[in-house]
This record gives sequence, C-alpha cells and structure tokens, in this order.
Amino acid sequence: MSRSVFRTTALLLTGWIILLGILSSRGFFSDFTRLPPRLIIALLVPLPAVLLFTRSKAGKQLLQHIQPQWLLYLQSFRILVEVALWMLVRNGALPVQMSFEGRNFDVLSGLLAIPVGYYCFVKKSWPPVIVLLYNIAGLALLLNIVTISSLSLPTPLRAFHNQPDSSLVTTFPFIYLPGVLVPLAYTLHIFSLRQWSLVRGSATNPVKKRDVLNNRSERFT
Repeated sequence: MSRSVFRTTALLLTGWIILLGILSSRGFFSDFTRLPPRLIIALLVPLPAVLLFTRSKAGKQLLQHIQPQWLLYLQSFRILVEVALWMLVRNGALPVQMSFEGRNFDVLSGLLAIPVGYYCFVKKSWPPVIVLLYNIAGLALLLNIVTISSLSLPTPLRAFHNQPDSSLVTTFPFIYLPGVLVPLAYTLHIFSLRQWSLVRGSATNPVKKRDVLNNRSERFT
C-alpha cells in the first residue's frame, strides 16, 4: 500500500510541477485582468486532493505509519523559504510586507517546528494540545502571507501599493513558491491535524485503539 501511495504521489507531483512550469512560462498566472487572480489556482488546486486523501482508507493507514514528529520537523523548511523571501525583498524583487521585516511572520512556524515535535512526541514533556495549537497557528500564518501576497498583486483588489508588487511569484521558477511550497506546508498541517484527531479518537474508542495498535505492530512484522 505504501509503495503504491508514494508512487502515485510522485507521479502526480511531477505532473503538477511540469504543468506549473509550462503555464508560468507562458504567462498564464501573470494575467492580472481577471478576478480572482489566476495565482489562486496554483495555491488551491492541490487542497481538495489532500483533504480527500486524509479521509480515505489509504490516507488513514499511511498516517498511522508516519512518526508524528516528522510531520512537524519537515515544517522547518519554511525557515529557508523565509530567508529566500527576505533576500528577494532586500534585492528589490518583492515588496517588504512579504518578508519578516514587514508583515510576514511565517518564519515562526519553521522555528517552532522541531521544538514542538521533539517535546510533544519524543520527550513527551509538552501536552498534546500544543500540537493542535501549533498546526492552527501555522495555518493562520500561512493564510496571512498568502493574503498579503495576493493583495500585493497588480489587480483591482490590490491593497498594498508600495513598489515592487508581488507579481514575481507568478513567473517561472518562482511559481513553485505558491504552487508547491505553500501546498506542502498546508498539507503537512492537515496531515498532522488528521493524525492528531485519529489518535485522540482511538484513545476514547477501544476498537479504534486496537486497530491503531495492530497497524503499528504490522510495521515490525
């Protein structure tokens, strides 16, 4: 099951990356005459697939086999993303509100990822509710920067009129920031929240608890 899921995911991701590259190279996402901005497509197309997968049998089985701390540890990639955004701002390629010097505080999600994962799941010295709060806060911070970026585009909806605008993220290869890295971030949050709910549910349901234990034991047989 795991190999099939990873193979399918790899194929879909490869196809999505290729499609984003082709569309952005042809200026598809840089057409600001239409509302809502076409950038929304790159941001939201993966979301329904992620939500459906977490509700599927294969999704539940996969989440039961993933060490929960790793869904948080991987969020540390957002530190590098924020550093890259800051460098683009410093070079005059993006508006200041898209970096931690302005209104973007998403770097906190990356900085807290390893401590929360370690102390909640490895040391188990922090209560499980911290995982819930971390994921909700991480999604809120992600929504914040997506909103700021969208309101900095040269569209009739533009709210930030300082220069430059944020149209760089609609071009190749920067389209992979909203089209791949943002979906990766919210996917990890959704997976972690779903895993958290499954574990909490099994703790109060003996049948579910037995199934979780059986699935975990199969990993070592």
